[in-house]
Amino acid sequence: MSSISLNTGLVIASILFFLGFLGVMIRRNILFMLISVEIMLNAAGLAFIFAGASHNAPDGQVMFIFILTMAAAEVAVGLALLIQVYQKFKTLDSDAASNMRG
Repeated sequence: MSSISLNTGLVIASILFFLGFLGVMIRRNILFMLISVEIMLNAAGLAFIFAGASHNAPDGQVMFIFILTMAAAEVAVGLALLIQVYQKFKTLDSDAASNMRG
C-alpha cells in the first residue's frame, strides 16, 4: 500500500479549497454556495488529516471530526435559511436575499 506525501495531500486540499472558494464567489444560487462552503470545509479537514498523518498523530482526525460537526450545523442553519428565502422571494438567487430588511 503506497502512501501519499504531505506535499501532494496539501496541494489536493488547496485545490479543493480554491474550487470551493470560486464556487462561493461566482455562483448566485444559494444552494450551490452552501455546497461550495462544504467543499471548503472538507478541504480544510483533508489538510488536517494529512498534517496529522505526517506526524503520526491522531490530532488531524480529531480536528476532522470537529470540522464535520461544524459542517453539519452549517447545513442545518443554511438549509433553514434557504427555505425561508425561497418562501419569501420564490427564488434561490442570492441577489434577492440582499433585499431583505430586518
